[in-house]
Amino acid sequence: MSRHQPHSATASGPVTTEDPQAPFLELLARGASADAYEQPVLLARAEGATAERIAALEAAKALALRVRAEMEGRRRREAELSALFETAHDLAGLRDLDAVLQAIVQRARSLLGTDVAYLTLNDPVRGDTCMRVTEGSVAARFQQLRLGMGEGLGGLVAQTARPYVTDDYGHDVRFQHTRTIDAGVGDEGLVAILGVPLMLGAQVIGVLFASDRRERVFEREEIALLGSFAALAAAAIDTANLLTETRQALNELERANEIIRDRSGVIERASDVHDRLAELVLRGGGVHDVAAAVSQVLDGTVEFTDAEVAPGHALEASRADGHAVRHQDDWVAAVAAGGELLGALVLRGHPGLDPVDQRTLERAAMVTSLLLLARRSAAEAEQRVRGELLDDLLDGRDRDPRLLRERAERLHADLDGPHVVLAARLESTGDAEQEAAARRRLWSAANHLAATRHGLAAARDGGTVLLLPAHTTAASELASQVAGRLSEAIHESVTVGASAPVADLAGWTERAAAAYVEAQRCLDALRLLGRSGQGAAAEDFGFLGLLLADSRDVAGFVARTIGEVVTYDERRGTDLLRTMDAYFASGMSPARTKDALHVHVNTVAQRLERVGRLLGEDWQTPERALEIQLALRLHRLAAPDIA
Repeated sequence: MSRHQPHSATASGPVTTEDPQAPFLELLARGASADAYEQPVLLARAEGATAERIAALEAAKALALRVRAEMEGRRRREAELSALFETAHDLAGLRDLDAVLQAIVQRARSLLGTDVAYLTLNDPVRGDTCMRVTEGSVAARFQQLRLGMGEGLGGLVAQTARPYVTDDYGHDVRFQHTRTIDAGVGDEGLVAILGVPLMLGAQVIGVLFASDRRERVFEREEIALLGSFAALAAAAIDTANLLTETRQALNELERANEIIRDRSGVIERASDVHDRLAELVLRGGGVHDVAAAVSQVLDGTVEFTDAEVAPGHALEASRADGHAVRHQDDWVAAVAAGGELLGALVLRGHPGLDPVDQRTLERAAMVTSLLLLARRSAAEAEQRVRGELLDDLLDGRDRDPRLLRERAERLHADLDGPHVVLAARLESTGDAEQEAAARRRLWSAANHLAATRHGLAAARDGGTVLLLPAHTTAASELASQVAGRLSEAIHESVTVGASAPVADLAGWTERAAAAYVEAQRCLDALRLLGRSGQGAAAEDFGFLGLLLADSRDVAGFVARTIGEVVTYDERRGTDLLRTMDAYFASGMSPARTKDALHVHVNTVAQRLERVGRLLGEDWQTPERALEIQLALRLHRLAAPDIA
């Protein structure tokens, strides 16, 4: 035992006083395998540690494994995006088609962690598909395979233009097995196979595969990732074909100097836009940067528009065949990924468009789709992290203030300052599918609001909970603002209940849970009172707020209700509070009040007039009179020296 690990003896054996999280932090720091996280617990058991010590180690181990899984997931997503951007860069500087395809296959195999990856291309002359590039293959017969359309998994992918996956190819009866294909697959020893189509518009030009020599279930994310590589491979092939077509055109027009100059200018523009788009991708540019770059190259105005704004018929036609489509004096290129339509690039007022410039517009649409997918992936990852941190605060799962603050700082949030917890919910629409869609919109809008205000948001209890800073804004005002913003964003009525401000949430995580309960009470009160679609805090409900608030802020209620009168009496030595007590005790009769106070009735009238100026002319209405009498009683109980 190291002298740096102090022990204390108990009846059950030696007990270490070392921080239970320390060994796991060390494992995290050196990137240890998941199995290594069992060692501290096993060692503690072997040394006869107490049950409390072992429980603490188990909790620390679970937390460390969650952190490790999150770190591994982020590294994997970063590696995937990096590989996609690197491949896009290779495509932009395309010189050797085989080298680009080989790089795509290598990166697909590496990221999916498969034994083999390979790519086949369709042969329109022979009507079949043949092996083009392999990575990890050891069998010569497999590397020379040719598949008829519809034969085997690859032939079925090429025929149907849909991804197919099998965890045991040899026993899968969905595919048409042939002796040649089965022999090649058997020589290679492949068992689990995933194949995705290489598409140019609606045409399948080949298939990209990832395969293992053991049974394996490919996840949806892995299928999508391989599909992204397939899209880049198809673009590389199409780009190579485009360059070949361009060279042929230049050769054919070699004797016509003027035409040669025209074509050279087109090629220079195409090369320029490819270089610009590659640079934009590498430095993290946005979709509007892409539109601006293409506008300069094509000498026109290119805009990115949402799918709802673009011309519907032209957009669907472009989406169907994968090419830019002319619409009156404009050109429309669909921005799509998989089967999802993300928007369109529209070239304004340019009816005459060279074919190469048309391809340039189409390339820009493809790059735009990649940027949008990358941005969405990053946004979804940040939303999950924000939601997980807020869930941990509300559930009290993470008690280490330092770790909580570090997690919050990475999200530009400050848990030490005052915050308000807000519970938001929309009314049921009656249709389950519509309600689920509305909840998703509410969750997305709440996340956007939390990100812009340096707060947190999470889906919880059928609604959404937010944690927003409240440095200068009262809780009731913040609740009203959030209700209005969310309702406007999702075009549905959203009700929001808010807690009183709480601070130091990292040091006292139970405060977040208590504040959430208070916010839910306010939300339920609004709905019971028929005030759905509004936002409020406990202070908005008068004396009812004392029942809703978690802290029972009696002093705050008294100050809000009769604070002006209390301050007036303290500063001027008047008897307005005593006069109000007597007035209400006398049934709100000035005549009986003057007898109780032994003053002239005019004195009573003057005092009541002063109260009206301090509290408002409606202070004697039944609703306000009830609250004022309750505040007077609470003030008298808190200060018994007042007669």
